[in-house]
Amino acid sequence: MRAPRHLTSVAVVVLTALVVGAVVLVSSLLPAYAPNEPEVLASGLDGGAGSTVGPGGDLYVVEPDAGELARVDLRTGEVETVATGLPSRRAGSPGGTVDVAFLGAFAYVLVSDADGLAGLYRIGAPGTVHLVADIGAWSGRHPPAGEYVVPTGVQDALERHHGSFLVSDGHHGRVLRVAPGNAIEELVAFGRDVVPTGLEAAGRSVLVAQAGPLPHLPHDGRLVAVHPETGATRLETDGAPLLVDVEGGPLGLYALSQGTFHLGNPAHAPADPRTGQVLVVGRGGALETVARGLDRPTSLEVVGDTAYVVTADGTVYTVALDVGAS
Repeated sequence: MRAPRHLTSVAVVVLTALVVGAVVLVSSLLPAYAPNEPEVLASGLDGGAGSTVGPGGDLYVVEPDAGELARVDLRTGEVETVATGLPSRRAGSPGGTVDVAFLGAFAYVLVSDADGLAGLYRIGAPGTVHLVADIGAWSGRHPPAGEYVVPTGVQDALERHHGSFLVSDGHHGRVLRVAPGNAIEELVAFGRDVVPTGLEAAGRSVLVAQAGPLPHLPHDGRLVAVHPETGATRLETDGAPLLVDVEGGPLGLYALSQGTFHLGNPAHAPADPRTGQVLVVGRGGALETVARGLDRPTSLEVVGDTAYVVTADGTVYTVALDVGAS
């Protein structure tokens, strides 16, 4: 249920943060999973994209259709608008407000290709919006190697990392390090058709989900760990179509697959309806299904033994991570 729409004092910046560190998998200890049923926690958001857990323990979700940031109470499911006035998504575009992360008490929002803008925004009190890093302009001056169509790139995820942020750019095939104040550099370049998406800081490594080229076949869906200083990468697992996020959790690594994708769909189109899955890296590094049947999921957060999944239509689901284990 949506609470009254009013602004609260929150600082928001748009950006994709990526963290590289040592990843310890406990795959040999994982139980076999029986898929669990997702349950609706909140609905009615103006579209759904990236999310994060804020300093107070609530879930923050960007609403790309409206250019707003919402806070979801994880106990009650109540939704409250905390920032407006961010660039909204154009009709037929994959961009707009795409992700959110916190640095201290301030929220930062990542905006991608909204009316030619791509940048990191900070929301200050009371709900004011400030551009703090022009990622699109930097990308235009520092193009990637190989072919591309959009000079500003198409950014996907934002992750806090050692006082700055990491941002994935699926179109330019790379991850950037972005600091408030417009200091931007390339962390790692994967090359064409890798399509880096979701990010997760894990110890001294940064985990990166990769969707792969069209039509995003399962063997192209990969999770890799990246060393933040050298850019060296290590494959953690693969085998799921259109991977869009990765999170650490109670039994190791969890991944979010948006689902199957048909060749012939537009490049920026989402997966087929109700084919999304939450997965866990299981025995021998294989991906095991925790929940299925999600409708075009966009982001994943794990708190304790519960996963919180945001979908493109503005719904937030909970998935129990311990139910069904044997």
